[in-house]
Amino acid sequence: MFIHSALFEIQPEEVAQYRRDSKMWASHARKAKGFVAYRTMQRLDFKNQYVSIYEWQAKADHDRFMNKYHDRLVGKSKAKVKVLGVF
Repeated sequence: MFIHSALFEIQPEEVAQYRRDSKMWASHARKAKGFVAYRTMQRLDFKNQYVSIYEWQAKADHDRFMNKYHDRLVGKSKAKVKVLGVF
């Protein structure tokens, strides 16, 4: 199992768009080989921080998805976010 998480800082007026963007990413991931689950959560006790978590059967499945879709989906995403970390 491989888990990929991305931590973002998102201003309150961007949260609704971030959720729409997240659903777009998840809809593509669901169709990919090896995809297991997706979650988006607000980080408690940290202002304006959200995390998107993807679970894959293997790192190779994640890498294949990212190589094929990452740049395209970043281009389609509309929310203004600041990436704080990728884990």
